[in-house]
Amino acid sequence: MVFMKNIAIFASGSGSDMQSVIDGTLSGQIDGRVVAVVVNKEGIFAIERAKKHGIDCKIFKAKDYVDMAQRDSAIVEYLKGYGVDLIVLAGYLAIITPVLVDAYEGRIINIHPSLIPKHCGKGMYGLNVHRSVIASGDKESGCTVHFVDYGADTGEIIAQDKVEVKEDDTPESLQARVLEREHILLPQIVAKLCNR
Repeated sequence: MVFMKNIAIFASGSGSDMQSVIDGTLSGQIDGRVVAVVVNKEGIFAIERAKKHGIDCKIFKAKDYVDMAQRDSAIVEYLKGYGVDLIVLAGYLAIITPVLVDAYEGRIINIHPSLIPKHCGKGMYGLNVHRSVIASGDKESGCTVHFVDYGADTGEIIAQDKVEVKEDDTPESLQARVLEREHILLPQIVAKLCNR
């Protein structure tokens, strides 16, 4: 018998990528269930999304801990109670430490709004990524789902989806088109990982 996988989602903003995974579990696309949500800020819409779906959500603010390793130790303890099989970083704007990576080795994925290895790494999040793409003159961008390792956006690439960069694109218009692709790609990859 195959047991349904337990998924934890980490978010720092509106949680639209998180919602795409929740929707995938509800529609049957993903053979798993979101059992916990980790956020690093108060007052974000991701918390409301978790509440709406009856998913336990906990806030881990950096200022409440001596350092990031201590914060991640607390997160690991929290997740243990849920038997988490897979962690999905869905717009989580915090660097995770080896404490968390080691505890869930090979079971943490991230979605990044560019075609890694371009426009990624430190400081490359949100509109910064899309500004960088447009400034570079690249003709295409997209999103990447990758495993998480000790570096920033350096883990093994699982899948990418591309979008054309249009001549009249602004960072905001490009972000919107890439986000549409994120909402398709992320649940597809989560579904695959839940079936292995």
